[in-house]
Amino acid sequence: MRNPSALFMALLSIGSFIFTYNFVSIIVTSNEKQSKFVMDPLVEMPEHVKRSRNHRRPFHVALTATATPYSKWQCRIMYYWYNEKKDLPGSNMGKLTRILHSGAPDNLMDEIPTVVVDPLPLGLDRGYVVLNRPWAFVQWLEKSTIEEEYILMAEPDHIFLKPLPNLAYGDYPVAYPFFYIKPVENESLIRKFFPEAMGPVSNVDPIGNSPVIIKKELLKKIAPTWLNVSLKMKNDPETDRKFGWVLEMYGYAVASALHRVQHILRNDFILQPPYDMETQNKFILHYTYACDFNLKGELIYPKVGEWRFDKRAYLDAPPPRNLPLPPRGVPESVVTLVRLLNEATAKLPNWPTAEEVNSSRIGRS
Repeated sequence: MRNPSALFMALLSIGSFIFTYNFVSIIVTSNEKQSKFVMDPLVEMPEHVKRSRNHRRPFHVALTATATPYSKWQCRIMYYWYNEKKDLPGSNMGKLTRILHSGAPDNLMDEIPTVVVDPLPLGLDRGYVVLNRPWAFVQWLEKSTIEEEYILMAEPDHIFLKPLPNLAYGDYPVAYPFFYIKPVENESLIRKFFPEAMGPVSNVDPIGNSPVIIKKELLKKIAPTWLNVSLKMKNDPETDRKFGWVLEMYGYAVASALHRVQHILRNDFILQPPYDMETQNKFILHYTYACDFNLKGELIYPKVGEWRFDKRAYLDAPPPRNLPLPPRGVPESVVTLVRLLNEATAKLPNWPTAEEVNSSRIGRS
């Protein structure tokens, strides 16, 4: 941490979670007198919520980022497609902020609207850089004036496929159900952070923090708890070993449940090539998985494909312009991904060619 006040805020946040945790029983007693929200979160939302749709409910787009080349090139492509879709009919997309948790400005400050926040104190993330995400949101929500009532928590590797409306309604945020987030199957671990007094483990939604559209005031309440639950999970060896790289996603899911916030779950919120094969009727393309195919168009992952695209192959430099299209037979979602990357990189200024990327890598070797 780069100044004493920021360190104080971190310690204060941790202390606030302990306080909240000790008074869970009081919260439960109070909430027992209130009606409980029950629904099938995968598809439906309450009828009275459906009837309360407003014509214009803009949301602020927020993504956390680092100052690494890997993060920068993804942010540039994400911001390109945000600008392409935000003003089209059907969009409720408001302003965008890149929350840069490096503690210092970088060379994208003039290209992408950015707020600089501090990273966690040295060593606290224990090499798990994603733990900086909830801490970044805590700081941003405190220091920034956000005009929109709602916030979309997005990621650098998101591409908007079409104008995104506000899919949240009132105090019901909207999220995407990830197949690998399984609170019920991990009940013994979840119970370390979500006591029985808070209800069944099924109250913990199978989600991460992104993509989520949520009321700003709700996120202000959840974010410090999200940070502290994630830190507690990381410091528990059994939980850390089991949840691995999705630990912070479980942290957000549990924190939301501790605040009795339930999400509407939308399977059409994102798609993830190559396993989701078509982009039709989806809002966001999330290119997190490696796409490895042979020349017959057959997926051969975890083997390295004769044709492949994997964002992790570009940790130290961006992918070049004019990536080759995949062979015939590859899913439409993968073809669309490459075409969208190529369109963005062709129009973004100062994007390197394949020769420049290769030359840069040879110079560093």
